[in-house]
Amino acid sequence: QVQLVESGGGLVQPGDSLRLSCAASGRTVGLYDMGWFRQAPGKEREFVAAISWNGRTTKYADFVKGRFTISREYAKSTVSLQMNSLKPEDTAAYYCAAKKLGRSLTTVDYDYWGQGTQVTVSS
Repeated sequence: QVQLVESGGGLVQPGDSLRLSCAASGRTVGLYDMGWFRQAPGKEREFVAAISWNGRTTKYADFVKGRFTISREYAKSTVSLQMNSLKPEDTAAYYCAAKKLGRSLTTVDYDYWGQGTQVTVSS
């Protein structure tokens, strides 16, 4: 079992930056692939970014490439999403997720999910 708790969301202006964090707990959490997803009102949840269990592979949705960076810190069992040059269309609830190995990093079929943190980009 893996528990995930997100933090770092908030209200920012277009062009600003935010750093989301996800604290993971549970045995062998370091052996899970980790991802970030988002869901805007009236829309389906979508993949944003993911990082492999060993940190060697990262994947990004096209709409965040060059703006967002995912990273993980094993000593603290945390996964972060650095978001730069935020746009109003980035407004959504952001979710951290973990999955066992074997499936693609970009799948939406993750095994564990956090409660989400709201990001609002507005002038």
